Amino acid sequence: MVPVLREAPELSLWLLRSPSPDSAAAARLAVRELDDAEVRRAALFVRPADRVQYLSAHIALRRILAATTGCPPESLRLGREPGPLLSPRTSRPVLRHPPVPVHFSLSHSHGLILIGTAASAVGVDVQRTPTIEAVRVVGPALHPAEWRELLALPEPWRPAAFAQLWTRKEAYLKGLGTGLVRRPAMDYLGLGTDADAPPGPPGWIVRDVLVGPHHAAAAALAVAVEPRITLRTLPVACLYDGDAGLPLSAAPLLALRRRGSWTLRWSLLERDPPG
Repeated sequence: MVPVLREAPELSLWLLRSPSPDSAAAARLAVRELDDAEVRRAALFVRPADRVQYLSAHIALRRILAATTGCPPESLRLGREPGPLLSPRTSRPVLRHPPVPVHFSLSHSHGLILIGTAASAVGVDVQRTPTIEAVRVVGPALHPAEWRELLALPEPWRPAAFAQLWTRKEAYLKGLGTGLVRRPAMDYLGLGTDADAPPGPPGWIVRDVLVGPHHAAAAALAVAVEPRITLRTLPVACLYDGDAGLPLSAAPLLALRRRGSWTLRWSLLERDPPG
């Protein structure tokens, strides 16, 4: 019998830096494309940088989903779907009545925004590298094998390793739909260097995403085979209102991952993404 060849599942990742709140770029963001709930949420942020980061992330999300579905960004209806714990704190963001199957996840941290879209459940997370003191405080809450792996590293290496581990964990929990209501110690997302490390979560592919020297990021996808992952850096001009903005197709490819290895455009990775 001739085996059926199936294409690898696709995971699209988009990386964006939020503009400075007092910049001309921030003033040109297409805020009109957001719904009333998003506008109200943005107004609750006290720090202007946090407010602009939120606006940038949600405008980018809507434009990415618009490109995927063929619908205008402002017509998209975003909502919440209860996660497996049936709690408001674990509700998963969804697109209501999508014309094509699409799942998404969004994360932002200290000016860096990461968005993921796929045909199956997906989670992404980005974090700024913490201090060594933060690692000492939070580390014991990890899975015991994860904590042992961190402690086996030289102390100066632990913050970056912790950040990478934590983004894997949060990406998986966001994709699962529980968030951190599910205890971090319940699931093992380490690198398998501990002799007693259990296997990772079944039915999920969790991969690190390279986003620069000061942040860590990861993506989790509910598939059984290695996905084809593309990472694009999104110029802030793609979020401008009116005809002056760049089309989404102007986002250059930053990285490609297939069958376990990354092909990177290092010239783009080593500098801040445009915008």
